[in-house]
Order: sequence, then structure tokens, then C-alpha cells
Amino acid sequence: MLDVIRWNTDLIRRYDQTGPRYTSYPTALQFNDKVGSFDLLHALRSSRQANRPLSLYVHLPFCANACHYCVRNRVITKDRGCTLPYLERLEKEIEMIACHIGPDQVVEQLHFGGGTPTFLSHDELRHLMAHLRKHFNLQDDDHGDFSIEIDPREADWSTMGLLRELGFNRISIGVQALNPEVQRAINRMQTLEQTETIIEAARTLQYHSINIDLLYGLPLQTPERFAQTVKNVVAMQPDRVSLFSYTHSPERFQGQRRINAADLPCEADKLAMLQNGVEGLTQSGYRYIGMDHFALPDDELAMAQEDGTLTRNFQGYTTHGHCDLIGLGMSSISQIGDLYCQNHSDINLYQKSLDQKQLATARGLRCNEDDRIRRQVIQNLICEFELHFKEIERSLGIDFKEYFQSAWPALEQMASDDIIQLSDDGIAVLPAGLLLVRALCMQFDHYLLPEHRPQRVSQVF
Repeated sequence: MLDVIRWNTDLIRRYDQTGPRYTSYPTALQFNDKVGSFDLLHALRSSRQANRPLSLYVHLPFCANACHYCVRNRVITKDRGCTLPYLERLEKEIEMIACHIGPDQVVEQLHFGGGTPTFLSHDELRHLMAHLRKHFNLQDDDHGDFSIEIDPREADWSTMGLLRELGFNRISIGVQALNPEVQRAINRMQTLEQTETIIEAARTLQYHSINIDLLYGLPLQTPERFAQTVKNVVAMQPDRVSLFSYTHSPERFQGQRRINAADLPCEADKLAMLQNGVEGLTQSGYRYIGMDHFALPDDELAMAQEDGTLTRNFQGYTTHGHCDLIGLGMSSISQIGDLYCQNHSDINLYQKSLDQKQLATARGLRCNEDDRIRRQVIQNLICEFELHFKEIERSLGIDFKEYFQSAWPALEQMASDDIIQLSDDGIAVLPAGLLLVRALCMQFDHYLLPEHRPQRVSQVF
């Protein structure tokens, strides 16, 4: 069932509504300033006492060029020297956090994101990794999941060799689009050959996994142009492909104001691109993992989904959901037990906090019992496409139908539309509903009730 997606344009249009991407529940939209550094330190102590394994995220915000579509927290500069003040504060944060981590807490997962992590010089990357290894117990047998985001315009064979030497064994490559006119419209000129070079280097150097990110709905994109991009990507055979919808929000993201709205594809063309992408990938052997992600059948994510161990957090779909996640750097998010917390998103405030020998925690949230119940339900649906009522009732101590009685009419409608199979035993997502699992999860989201509805969300497609 998981290999088969049944395309239904009418259902997709009907259920296309604004909502979260559920890299967490509750989502970051619910964070507030009542959570601070003391809460983080308390959570770290609990993590140390339980000796839980760790996942680290390191945010490196610098980019040499501004891609107009981008919604990341970034710093655009041509000055390579501007990284030093930031790295000095980042190292202070590493030291301050590490004081509260146990020596036996193994870091199973590490991810460098941005921005453009390879904006840093080779010496800076070496120094940063050495500092992390000095203060954290990084798994050191190449079995850890150590990944980094790569811009092919900012990397070459020597870069890939250095990163492999430093312990990285997975890469995620930003491609977005391969048509030159589309690239020009989004200010990201990147040749197919540049991407192929990085993939060739990664395979030669025996990286474990390669992911490629694509966007559909970009200016001057057409179904034909996007289909060709997908064809080119499939020919490169990355282990994973992420297929994201571009959401045009120039009122929120200044860079998007440089995009001519008249160049954006119409709704019908955008749906055709999604269909081209889904069919092009699945017919080429990729499995739909869920929520925009595809993977080859022998990839760890696909196998984890088969055996029921796949999870989703701020790192995306992962096999390391059992780890406590520590975010380092501006805007980074930590998830430690039931606590979520986020650093200052402003680089000046982030650096100022550390100059004052304080952690840069700016906001967050501590999950209550209802949050934990709904988080588990959403995790099951978004990762396994099914839910067994008795298992949920036994593990969470609730009567499922009674607890979620307000969602029942919507679930019955989804069953009537053949999106899900709804029985006395549970919920199973049907082939026509696989692309709509996000809309299904929204039925269990307490914060989408009218009195809690957030203002900043994105379309499902």
C-alpha cells in the first residue's frame, strides 16, 4: 500500500488548506517567551540523569547570495571574515551546554544547516568540528548519522573530501530547479554539472546517503520544465528526494518581493507539477515516506517506516527520534523530553546573550498531557499512515473515540471520501489519502480550533 499513491485532483483541491508541517507538535507557532534558559538547563539535567542519546543541530546562517524564494534564517554577505564573531559565540554556547551533558551521552546524529554551512573556510570547519568533539561524545565509528547541507556553488571535490574526513557521511543538496530561466527568476544560477560533480564526489568518497531538495510552484516554472528537472534528478539516483511546495509570502519574507507574482504558475499548473513529481519519482522506484519526502526502498527511512521505527522532529523524518535534540546557533530549536526551546533568531541578540555568559534561549513551550497525547497520534499518522486505537488507548490511558469526539465528523467525511479507512479498530490511510496525511493530522491539532488558530501557516500544496 505504501508504494501506491492514487492521484485525485478533486480531493487534493478540496483538502488544500493552510496548516503546519508537523516537524513538532505543538508547532513552533505556539512557542512563547515564558520558557527560558533555566528551563533548558533543567531539561538537560534530566536528560543527563536518564543518559539519553543526543542529536545535535548546528545553525550556520551565512550565504554569499540571496535566493529570492528562501525563508531560512540567514545572513547575506560577501565578507568571509564576518563568520569569526559568530563562531566565537557558537563555541561559547557549545561549552556552556556541554557542562550539563553527561560524558556517556553519545551523539548519534549531527546536522549542519543554514544558510550555507560550506560558506565557512576549511580551517573554520575543522576548528568547529574539533570543538564539538572536544565537548560532546560524538559517535566515532562512521555509524553515526552526520549530515550537512551542501550548495553545489559553494563546494567542490576538496570540500567533499574535507567533510568526509571530519566525519560527515550524509549530504543534502539544495537544487530547487534546473531550468536556467527559473533559476534566473529566483537568483540561483546552478548548473546540472555542478550538482552532478558533488554527487560523483559523494559516491566516490563513500558517503552513506544523498538527499536532493526540489521546489515546485516557482516563477516561470511550467509542468514540462519541472518534469524535466525531476527526470534529471532521477538520473542522478539520490537516495532521498524532498519535493516542497513554494509558498509566496512577500509580506513575510523580504527576498520574495523580488519575485514577480505575475510569473508564478497558476493553481492547475502547480498541481500538474506535483503530479509530475510524484509519478516521476514513484515510477522510478522511490517510496513515498510522507510529507514531501521520497526515498529508495533500501534507504534507512524507507526501512524504518516498514518496521514502525520512523519518527519526525525538527530534523525532519528520522530514525533518531529516541534522541534528545540540542539546537546550537541562532534560531536553532531544541527538543529535550517534553520541552521545546528556541534561540534568538536575531544574530545580534544571540551574540549579546553569550557575551553576557547567558544561553540564548528566547522562547519555547513545555508540553502538557493533552499535547503529549495529540503528539503521539500525529506521529503515528504522519510516519506510519495508520493508527490502532487499542494501542493508543493502552499507552496513553484514554478512550480514543471519547477523547477525539469533536474530530469524528471530519474523520467520517474523510472515510466517505476514501481518504482513510475508519473502523472500530483504527485508522488506515488509503492510496488517495497518502498525499493528504497533513490534512488528516490537522483534525487532531488542538491549536487549530478557532480560538487558537495561528496566522502564519502554509498551504498543504
